[in-house]
Amino acid sequence: MKKRGETYRQWCDPILHHQTHEQTLDDGTCLEVQTRLSRTGATQLFIGVYDADGNVVCEQIYDQRPGETMTRALMWGVGHARQLAVQGAEAQVGRSGLAARSNTGR
Repeated sequence: MKKRGETYRQWCDPILHHQTHEQTLDDGTCLEVQTRLSRTGATQLFIGVYDADGNVVCEQIYDQRPGETMTRALMWGVGHARQLAVQGAEAQVGRSGLAARSNTGR
């Protein structure tokens, strides 16, 4: 179960039509990308990356994706979410690596 952050709560508007892509990666990381048309007709995008326990790794909102359809914005968002997931995993490995080095130095 995802533990939504404040960014998602700001984004959420069940009245607006939206498209969603959800994907779970091999390590349990969950990607959620939503696109919608605002009340003024702007294409908007939400990207959420959650760890295997459902904690927020990253949530981003794009108020406008000028010149993009909902489908194109969704495709871009999925690619960007994957990049964010990889960066989050690399940061986690980096922190683990630092901890392991400092432990071995004792």
